[in-house]
Amino acid sequence: MCERSELFINLNSLIMSSYAIKTYKKGTAISKPHFYILNKGLNSGKPLENPCPNCYVLIAETSEEKEFYYWITFGLWQSKSFYPFLRGSVIPFIIIGEFKSCIRIATEEARTDLQQFKKNVKTLQYLQQKEKNLNDLLILIKQAKQAIFIKYKSNR
Repeated sequence: MCERSELFINLNSLIMSSYAIKTYKKGTAISKPHFYILNKGLNSGKPLENPCPNCYVLIAETSEEKEFYYWITFGLWQSKSFYPFLRGSVIPFIIIGEFKSCIRIATEEARTDLQQFKKNVKTLQYLQQKEKNLNDLLILIKQAKQAIFIKYKSNR
């Protein structure tokens, strides 16, 4: 999981915010703050730092707006809110119109109580860090288990 900076929301900028969600085209240069969103597979809706062949790009006006929309997207993805909109029998995908609609509705809801949204983001960031720590610990435990009996390994 990528680590994100603390979210600072400027109420005035979010009320008047404008953003664009487009299909990512390889080689397109984007100068404004942005992030990518996976649009195919069971992880459709997952926000990404780097582009992939099957993704959308959300372009914001400011880095604060980018963070706001990143966490809206991340929260919707974590709560599996995009699942009802997946199409396709072999490789599921979410069409851009339905993705935009999900983001718009969630944004409107988050704006009704920005303080609660900020608290939810902080909690999500905390849980993400705990999950990363636990995954790191599991890797260390696995390595320790392997090291215990390494001297009995056959050299054939």
